[in-house]
Amino acid sequence: MWRIWLMFDPRRALVALSVFLFTLAILIHFILLSTDRFNWLEGKPITTGSIEQSVTVGEDLRLIG
Repeated sequence: MWRIWLMFDPRRALVALSVFLFTLAILIHFILLSTDRFNWLEGKPITTGSIEQSVTVGEDLRLIG
């Protein structure tokens, strides 16, 4: 393994690897943001039956508290 590092400069190789992995991570995040299912910024909120239920209070009912 040490002979491989004799062919490459370790600083340049690690910087190139870091830049590649960062670019790959950004690309994956942008691909996920372009889908409807995995867009966490503009996606539709998940709604369930209990959240959608609304309670209407008549005029004769008053909240005590």
